[in-house]
Amino acid sequence: MVVLAIAVAAWIVFVPSATLTLANYGIALPFGASPAQETRPGGAPANGGGRAAGGRQTNVVTTPATLATINATLTAIGEGTAARSVTISSPAGDYLAEVLVRPGQIVAAGEVLARLESENEQIDYDRAVLAAEDASATLARTQGLASSSLVATTAVAAAELASANADLALRNAEVALARRTITSPIAGTIGLISVTPGNYVTAQTPITTIDDASSILIDFWVPERYAPAIALDAPVTVAATALAGRQFPGAIRAIDSRIDPASRTLQVQAEIPNADGALRAGMSFSVALSFPGEQYPAVNPLAILWSAEGSYVWKYVDGEAVRVPAEIVQRNSDGVLVRADLAAGDAIITEGILQLSDGARVTLLSGPDGTAETAIPQP
Repeated sequence: MVVLAIAVAAWIVFVPSATLTLANYGIALPFGASPAQETRPGGAPANGGGRAAGGRQTNVVTTPATLATINATLTAIGEGTAARSVTISSPAGDYLAEVLVRPGQIVAAGEVLARLESENEQIDYDRAVLAAEDASATLARTQGLASSSLVATTAVAAAELASANADLALRNAEVALARRTITSPIAGTIGLISVTPGNYVTAQTPITTIDDASSILIDFWVPERYAPAIALDAPVTVAATALAGRQFPGAIRAIDSRIDPASRTLQVQAEIPNADGALRAGMSFSVALSFPGEQYPAVNPLAILWSAEGSYVWKYVDGEAVRVPAEIVQRNSDGVLVRADLAAGDAIITEGILQLSDGARVTLLSGPDGTAETAIPQP
């Protein structure tokens, strides 16, 4: 009985609404009792409903709401290729006579890389040159005789035809001889050479590769939801796995026209200048893109409460606790992003929240600026 009496006394002393509760049951205390509160229509207390009997208020601590941005950056992994790359093969089948370049050498467009055996083609070319010269001389003599009416015009026509055929034969021999020389179609760097002089090569035999790595193209894939935000010439920043600590600027140069139905991703290609040659084709890259993003209020995780209507927070406004619905958008390490009617700097109650009701008068122990503040009790 003694313990029970002590518990009841403590309840009456420390719970502000105890006297009001007892008064509602018709129990009047001889000490510390306060007159019954006037009520508004519907049973709401006249003083706002949140103020405790006897003027006692809940002590609270607040922290300021901040603004946080999400979906502002995207990081993807991609693979680099040279801006232009070709595989060199022989234009004709024959034995390789010589290779004039070495791996890693920088060559210009049209530079000779290798030659095939060409003795027969050289002989055919020389013969065609002689035939063309003879046909040209014969045509000149025939035209001179025709001018003196010593030959018929049909002889002139036959000489012109023979000269034209000789010229065509010369061009054909010239092309056949040129095909014995393997040249570079682009300027770039020679890769590994897979053949040596004396090997028999054909049009299907790869000899080497040439990469124009003055810029690197990086293919990467972005989630479907970012597709509307991707635009040509948008800036990107890439980091190579093999070159830790270095970042390279670039821009988007190509965007696929469709979403991959299997992965629900969009293929994008970025171009990175490579004037110093630090980047190589085949490297893996981390590609970072920036977007405007979406801004949401961020509150302390301790401020979030739940009810049947959903999550909400208490905002401190002019000495009162105001309930604000707050739909959770994302949880971060430094706060909870919510969709709510909050602005940066709003005082959000984080301590003392379990004893609050909407419109209740509260005593602010510390505010967003870290200073103590005490609400003046209302009469």
